[in-house]
Amino acid sequence: MSISIIATLYTLLLFAGFCAGFEIAFAMGLFGFFGFAQVMGMGPALNLVGIDIYNNLVNYGLTVIPLFLLMGTIGANAGIAKRLYDCSYKFIGHIPGGLAISTIVGAVLFKSVCGSTTATAATFAAIAIPEMDRYNYGKSLSSGTVATVGTLGVLLPPSVALIIYGIISQRSIAKLFLAGIVPGLLIAASFVLTILVWCKINPSVAPRGTRSTWKERFKSVPSILPIAIVFLLVVGGIIVGYFTPTEAGSVGTFAILIYSLAVKDITFRGVMDAVLDSIGVACMILMLVAGATIFGHFFAATNIPFILADWLMKLPFPKEVIMLMIMLIYLIGGTVIEDLAFVILCTPIFIPVVTRLGYDLIWYGIMVMVILMIGIVIPPIAMNIFVVSSIAKIPQRVVYRGVYPYLAGMTVCLFILLFFPGLSLWLPNLLMP
Repeated sequence: MSISIIATLYTLLLFAGFCAGFEIAFAMGLFGFFGFAQVMGMGPALNLVGIDIYNNLVNYGLTVIPLFLLMGTIGANAGIAKRLYDCSYKFIGHIPGGLAISTIVGAVLFKSVCGSTTATAATFAAIAIPEMDRYNYGKSLSSGTVATVGTLGVLLPPSVALIIYGIISQRSIAKLFLAGIVPGLLIAASFVLTILVWCKINPSVAPRGTRSTWKERFKSVPSILPIAIVFLLVVGGIIVGYFTPTEAGSVGTFAILIYSLAVKDITFRGVMDAVLDSIGVACMILMLVAGATIFGHFFAATNIPFILADWLMKLPFPKEVIMLMIMLIYLIGGTVIEDLAFVILCTPIFIPVVTRLGYDLIWYGIMVMVILMIGIVIPPIAMNIFVVSSIAKIPQRVVYRGVYPYLAGMTVCLFILLFFPGLSLWLPNLLMP
């Protein structure tokens, strides 16, 4: 049996395992092990499994994942998001769609301490949707807004997904953080534009909120300053080289914890819940990385990434079209299995292709993150939809209807970033040449 047939067979078995309900991490590890054993032998395969799992669990670089997750879950369990939301509402809540726009602004600010998309969606589902209900906002608009803004955590630092991509691609996490800022703000602006157009077409879907006085507005500003300080401390410390990402995660988590305790926003039970939540998600991600590493080594043994690169390079298409084909594979694959798992699995396979096409891997990481953002809110596996629907007690079909208008803006932003890569690379080239 040829190497290509073996690779194809075990890839099909992997997807069959996903459809049969196998845990994603274990399916990648299992079929990667058997595939490697068929190509290289049982002895080397047994060594591979032991070494890959051990190396992932003792990898110092991966300790950054639970630390940033803990920082985000502490922020989600404390009242930080509510303070940010209240501040933004006081400034823009009185305009049509102002509560929804306030949710976007609050989520952008909250992303400075929370890199988890589901935590952001859950937090604002509990805070923003009841407020929008109070002002008779349409259910589709309110729930769709909350589900969509949660995806901004994929791009805006400190993003756990960007950290994972940086580890896989061996690229600077600091540069990736910088590269995500402009695209993240661009997509957030597209969300605001979507709301304004939506309200223009149907003003009844988002009535005006109460206008706050300037005294009330300025009084709310000091509540968000500590969050800005933590963001500058964490991300700025990484950029200037004062902290490693792991050290920055430790400092940021400690700072958020002390701040939350000082203002009495979190209880001991809340801290324990945050720790347990972050441990659970971190273990899932670490097992995904370990499983994807095993399967990736199987692919490396078959030389499939380089065969794929040669085949794509010979296609009579511009490189932008080939890149769109790769993005489409990510999008389709993410509808079959969990999006982050598919990113972890496929990124090492496509990196040789992207390199041969002459693209910058920092820019490519941002493109993958935008696709991941889209995948998080499209069926059938859309975690943010499930979270918002569960917390707000809104049918999933209603949440989906609210998400679809935002997808148009996200798609436009994807094409803008594809044809103008300088938007992603401007900040890292400026600050970290």
